[in-house]
Amino acid sequence: MNFSSQLIDWYLVNKRDLPWRHTTNPYYIWLSEVILQQTRVAQGLPYYNKFVETYPKVEMLAAAPLDDVLKLWQGLGYYSRARNLHKAAQQVVELGKFPSQYKDLLKLKGVGTYTAAAIASFSNKEAVPVVDGNVYRVLSRIFHINTPINTPAAVKEFTHLAAQLMDKEQPDIFNQAMMEFGALQCIPKNPNCASCVFKSDCVAHEKGLIDELPVKPRKTKVKNLFHNYLVIISPDQKTLLQQRDESGIWKGLYEFPLVETPGAAMVSEIKDSIEFKNLIGELRFRESVYNQQPIIHKLSHRKIHATFWIIELEDYMEGLSPIKDAFKKPVHVLMERFMNEYWRDYKH
Repeated sequence: MNFSSQLIDWYLVNKRDLPWRHTTNPYYIWLSEVILQQTRVAQGLPYYNKFVETYPKVEMLAAAPLDDVLKLWQGLGYYSRARNLHKAAQQVVELGKFPSQYKDLLKLKGVGTYTAAAIASFSNKEAVPVVDGNVYRVLSRIFHINTPINTPAAVKEFTHLAAQLMDKEQPDIFNQAMMEFGALQCIPKNPNCASCVFKSDCVAHEKGLIDELPVKPRKTKVKNLFHNYLVIISPDQKTLLQQRDESGIWKGLYEFPLVETPGAAMVSEIKDSIEFKNLIGELRFRESVYNQQPIIHKLSHRKIHATFWIIELEDYMEGLSPIKDAFKKPVHVLMERFMNEYWRDYKH
């Protein structure tokens, strides 16, 4: 089996027409790779276009306020990617040019071995293999590798094999082909093995092991979190958003005042909480619950049960801002969904 030539032949026929495949500019390639981490192409493509349009040069991204970058990123999740993107852009400006070599790219904030290999091979034809989830899946099935992925041993084993298989004359095309084959052909569930160019060589297909490969480590136990958001509305149609501290996945984003409880909360628990008393004090108000059933938001190791409590003040309160201004702030997905539905008339 001539793996690389078969793979590249498949790719040239089946590849998707994507904008970052028409450039060798490392800045644009880096943007696409960061956006597509843990994000499907269909979802990431509009964000890529927005970033290229808003910040066509890395210097413009570096000079932008972080809140503007987070706002443009809003809806993609995993916001540490946006913060790292902003910091890395500033590093590039300090360097004077965008690095194109693998070893130099690794020095940028948020750029790991996979992203560095992708940028170096696509922009500079450097012969370094990319190894992501798609590559793990393709190689583990075709060559029957049962080392649990995301372990140091697996990283070493799969990277070594990918480097051996790589067409050193076309490392950019080979790496693109590996990723595309995993995304389109050798998909996680129910791949169409009958149409696969490697069906006669794939050990997993021959032995009926498609569903068992790649071998994944045990899942981390999911923790349930109960978030109660206080949607404060004053008589003059103002509200309160607070910026999260510098910890957690949503650090630096804005949200309504939060009361965390060990389980689903009654209204009496909310009104008796320290957070509520510190905010509302002796002010007169009417309360109601927006959603009787918690809104569930799943993260990798956490499951958030979100309830929005509407606190309509009868008195005026200092420190609030017009509701329409809330839409200018970078917020996380729970806030965005609520605001777009409850305050749709204020959005424009």
